[in-house]
Amino acid sequence: MAAPTPLVQSTTLGALKVHAIQAGGQKLDGGAMCGVVPKPLWERRIPADERNRIPLGMRCLLIEHESGLVLVDTGAGNKESEKFCDIYGIENRGAGGRTALEDGLAQLGVRPEDVSVVISTHLHFDHGGGNTWRDQSGVVRPTFPKARYVVQRGEYAYATHTNERTAASYFPHNFVPLHDAGVLDFVEGEREIVRGISVLPTPGHVPFHQSVLIESEGAKALFLGDVVPTSAHLPLPWIMGYDVEPLVTLESKRHLLARAEREEWLLIFEHDASVAWGRTRHDGKAYGLR
Repeated sequence: MAAPTPLVQSTTLGALKVHAIQAGGQKLDGGAMCGVVPKPLWERRIPADERNRIPLGMRCLLIEHESGLVLVDTGAGNKESEKFCDIYGIENRGAGGRTALEDGLAQLGVRPEDVSVVISTHLHFDHGGGNTWRDQSGVVRPTFPKARYVVQRGEYAYATHTNERTAASYFPHNFVPLHDAGVLDFVEGEREIVRGISVLPTPGHVPFHQSVLIESEGAKALFLGDVVPTSAHLPLPWIMGYDVEPLVTLESKRHLLARAEREEWLLIFEHDASVAWGRTRHDGKAYGLR
């Protein structure tokens, strides 16, 4: 049996300290996660349970930056019902009623009020659920009270105007309270958020998905979000059935991975249950981990 993934894994990127926090586990249908890839192929890499679900993570990233702590994505939070958590296999309860993300931050000596910037790759419930919390009176508030929250303007519009295909992933209580509190900052396209930390449009999973590029002293890392959710998804055809524009995802991956190999980026996988990060290479047939 594989050893459990540590709650926090840390590395140094140039002058920056970077912490990957496993904000809980998740189990989703293996076929949906792997799209057109046949089950005999994907199950070799990620075996399914009796409900055809594969184990996934909800990894978030904390970056110690000179301008303040920067957090990328926030996991599923704790506002959803037990039935919902069972359907999606969400296991993110920490100690004393906290979420696993809060436990990971506490392990690093970080309180919610210490975070300066929260960047959302997109606003699906398993990436932005921890943006807010419900207090004892039932009011939903920003989880990080002193932070500015950053998201693509188009993503917020997309999340607040759902259809039958997208409504199951976007819950207004995860992001509308941020807008109402005046703490949401919209960006459009590629943009540097703080020195050395930029967002890159990587559409396909949703039209305004973004990944986060971190640069320091010549070293580069990319928090992929859902454009490449796990290390198993490095080959170009491995595209989730959840993606609303899979052929756009294909081109996002083609461009991104070629640049990542050429510039030796460290790739950070949000949904991989065991592999936090690695570098990619193309072996003449497909991209994989070096």
